[in-house]
This record gives sequence, structure tokens and C-alpha cells, in this order.
Amino acid sequence: MKIFIRNLVLCAFPLLCGFGAGYYFTTIQGSCGEMVGALFAAKCHGRQREYQLRFQLGGAGAGLLISTMLGTWLEHRRRRAVQPSTPAVQPSPPEGEPS
Repeated sequence: MKIFIRNLVLCAFPLLCGFGAGYYFTTIQGSCGEMVGALFAAKCHGRQREYQLRFQLGGAGAGLLISTMLGTWLEHRRRRAVQPSTPAVQPSPPEGEPS
């Protein structure tokens, strides 16, 4: 169950970052009417959606990189914990025989 939760969080992280970036864009960005006035608000709306999609894509890309690095680090740590601490020593050949 622990592995399932870890993988679920790692898979959901880019999606959450994308949603967060989109939400951040909507909080810092006013409405189109406030930015350019009521006359050009209709033309601005499409551009604002385009910028919001770019923010979401950038946030999802950043989340993907972070979750990839975090997943790799966790997997490396898990494998290192599973391996035995002392490697097996191979016997050396007798002195008279070539190796």
C-alpha cells in the first residue's frame, strides 16, 4: 500500500503543479476589462486563455521534472537499502594458474 500511495503522489504531482500554476495566473492576472478597458476586452479574453494554458503547461512541465527526479532518487534509495551491505568476495586463483 505504501508503494501505491508513493506512485499515486508522484503521478499526480505534475497535474497538481499545472493546476497550481493556472490558479496562480488567475490570481495575479486581473480581468481583461481591467487590463485593456471595456472596448478591447473581447479580444483580450482569447489571449488571456492562451497565457493561462501556457502557465499550466509550464507548471505541469516543472512538476514532471521534479517528480521524475524525486522518483529516481526514491527508487535509488530503495534499491540501495535492499542490497546487502557487504559485497561477496570472489576467491582469488592459486598462484600457479593464470587468471
